Amino acid sequence: MRPMAKVISPPRKMIGDLPDEILTLILEALPSQRDLSAMCLVSRRMNSAADPLLYRSILFNQPKHHLTFSESLVSRPRRGSLIQDVHLEYPGSKLTDIDTISLHGSANPIDHFSHTISTMSNLEKLVVSVPESLCRVIGTLFNGPFDLPSLKICSLFYHREDDGYWDLHENIHIFAHPTLETLTIQKAKLDERGFDISEKPSETALKELRLLECDINDDALSDILLLPEALKEIVITQLEAPSPPLEESPDDIEDYIHALLSAQHSLEIIAIDSATLGAANALKLRDFESLKLLRLRDYQLLGQSGYPRLHSVGLPPSLETLEFLNQLGEDEEASEILCYTIENQDILSRKLCQIVAFGGKDGLPPQVIETCKRSTHFRLKDLW
Repeated sequence: MRPMAKVISPPRKMIGDLPDEILTLILEALPSQRDLSAMCLVSRRMNSAADPLLYRSILFNQPKHHLTFSESLVSRPRRGSLIQDVHLEYPGSKLTDIDTISLHGSANPIDHFSHTISTMSNLEKLVVSVPESLCRVIGTLFNGPFDLPSLKICSLFYHREDDGYWDLHENIHIFAHPTLETLTIQKAKLDERGFDISEKPSETALKELRLLECDINDDALSDILLLPEALKEIVITQLEAPSPPLEESPDDIEDYIHALLSAQHSLEIIAIDSATLGAANALKLRDFESLKLLRLRDYQLLGQSGYPRLHSVGLPPSLETLEFLNQLGEDEEASEILCYTIENQDILSRKLCQIVAFGGKDGLPPQVIETCKRSTHFRLKDLW
């Protein structure tokens, strides 16, 4: 009788036995933060692998969440360095009992809002939408040379109970941040003082600036735009009926264009969506040698003076796309000038190849359509 062979099964491979690189890839593929949190409870090794991913991106949508995280830094002070993306989004919250905290009973309370963010040494994206009472507190973060050294994207909005504009001077040092590339400011006010600190940086990395529903003085804007080494894009928007009424913004779009001359060598996109801005004269934009996209209203480009405007417009030499934000055809002379521009594209703006226009219920003016059909250079898009 033959002896029975004993089959020994090889030990099972567990997910925790995988190399760190593969384990990280698996954890990154998990669909939700809840799944990632659950994996932290499996084992110590899994916790070590999942913890950096769990805290890479954080949303604080209530002040108490911000406070809880701040208190956790007492036991794990290095956790802040794991965060690359943080959103503070509680604009309508009331801040009463938790304005400040003391760590370990310290005699000097540390403001948990600024302290928590200052520990995030690898933070690349900061989105702030909180009550105005935190404006000055968070503004101090941008006032030091070693705070947020990796920051690339920032958005700032401070909610006022009266829905007014918050004071951008409280956060003015954000414009001096050396590594910041994209900055969005919403519903802020800045008067003629502009960037009035004694030490201005020689250059910054800012590439994109978006001023949304802001009340910005044009002289202050010109001062700010001296700081970026090579600003590529600026967007300025305002409601048709601003509330509260504007006090610092100019009445004529030409004042803003003059302010942008500080960045004329590098700007590739100018988008100004503000119906409150008039235009006494046609714009002269030949100095914007790098500009590729221009977005505004036709009367803002061509002027409203009543004088002949045909030879007054100076289009940027490298312009590729011209986009009108209002209904084309309301100003008959503007339509004629547009037709003239299309017919003489080789002379007026050699690289211009696309005009985006809104024609309203009746469509685009017939003379514009016919002129485009004869042109070999343009692609006219009706947005209606």
